[in-house]
Amino acid sequence: MDKEEFFVRRIRELANTAYQRDIVTFTDFLNLNERNIVSCQSFRKMGVVAESFGGYENAERQMTAFHPDALAFPWEYPIDCIRVRARSPRFSEKLTHRDYLGAILNLGVERSVVGDILIEENSACFFCLRKMSGFFLENLDRVRNTAVVTEKVEDPGNIPKPLLTPVEGTCASIRLDALTALAFGESRSSAVKWIGEGLVFVNGRGVTSNACVPEEGDIISVRGKGRFLYHGVSCQTKKGRYRVKLFRY
Repeated sequence: MDKEEFFVRRIRELANTAYQRDIVTFTDFLNLNERNIVSCQSFRKMGVVAESFGGYENAERQMTAFHPDALAFPWEYPIDCIRVRARSPRFSEKLTHRDYLGAILNLGVERSVVGDILIEENSACFFCLRKMSGFFLENLDRVRNTAVVTEKVEDPGNIPKPLLTPVEGTCASIRLDALTALAFGESRSSAVKWIGEGLVFVNGRGVTSNACVPEEGDIISVRGKGRFLYHGVSCQTKKGRYRVKLFRY
């Protein structure tokens, strides 16, 4: 049994448990490829609904919840948000997403217990499984050479939003390859290559056709590059090109 077959078997077991025991079951945080596999499965025939959330709107890494169609009680995702800040901001290094992720994984945890990491000035917030939050609060005390302190973000209103960088330009078409090339300042041939290699996802679903036409509000992710929100077309130029607006983050 290969890795993907094992994963499919596992999520179907979770779905079946939800139906048989009339409870909500959860995966760990899933990456884009795993989310795509989940979205390709049919759970309705099992009498189960599959929903996903990552702690904030449009998160890349998300947890999937399985619950029976007619579930009669309220539930919530077992996700906590942890803020990591420099103990002495004046002496803090300039820390990146990679630095924070490295410090977290160096504690010996699996990547699947941690969701997205949102970078702030002299601090960062990351999402984790609720059962792991105490461990991180107790053990995460250094990122690279910077001493840090951690705290749980109790108020959802204090969870930072991703910084969106507006990108505007013109495209000959509004196909996926053209939008992706514009978003990352690359050639269209590079974008076609990424799509063909299975590195591009639209709303968490893998897309391998560069002729795909995204809709306004779609989130396009490129593994190893980042992601962007397609805002839409503002106008068409006299030469027939489309002026589009994106937000990269």
